[in-house]
Amino acid sequence: MGVRIERIDLPGFGVRNDVITDSGCRVSVVSLRSGERDLAFFNADDPDSNAASISLTDDEAAAIAEVLGSSLTLSRLSVLGEKAEGLYTEEISLPSGSGFVGHPMGDMKARTLTSASIVAIARGNDVVPSPGPEVTFESGDVIVAVGTRKGLDALGKLINRGPS
Repeated sequence: MGVRIERIDLPGFGVRNDVITDSGCRVSVVSLRSGERDLAFFNADDPDSNAASISLTDDEAAAIAEVLGSSLTLSRLSVLGEKAEGLYTEEISLPSGSGFVGHPMGDMKARTLTSASIVAIARGNDVVPSPGPEVTFESGDVIVAVGTRKGLDALGKLINRGPS
């Protein structure tokens, strides 16, 4: 079943976009004309009765979007790996003494040298989804990669060996 989203115009105020969950609850993003955003929750039995509301700054809204997007991306990658024969998803820790620490991801040339793709970097409690070549590796990063068994093995060796 697809996800049901409803857009409700709030004349003079802005717009409310509701995501209706399978249980009938509504999770809403209320975008006001002033630029403010609220995350609101409505009960299934009364879609006009606000159960809770949280005002969000631009940075908070972006952080929530990133967290939801990152967790969804990682979840979909995991499912993809289960469905695609010969395709694997793996987490590889970047050793603290690695020669790649402090260097941009592009310097690793991972995809060119191994045919494995780095699709995310887990950094503490944060995730950098779809990192570009300019993202700098930090000590303790966990690299999330997708590829064949041979490609992921080669990536692990490249990470442990460091730059040539």
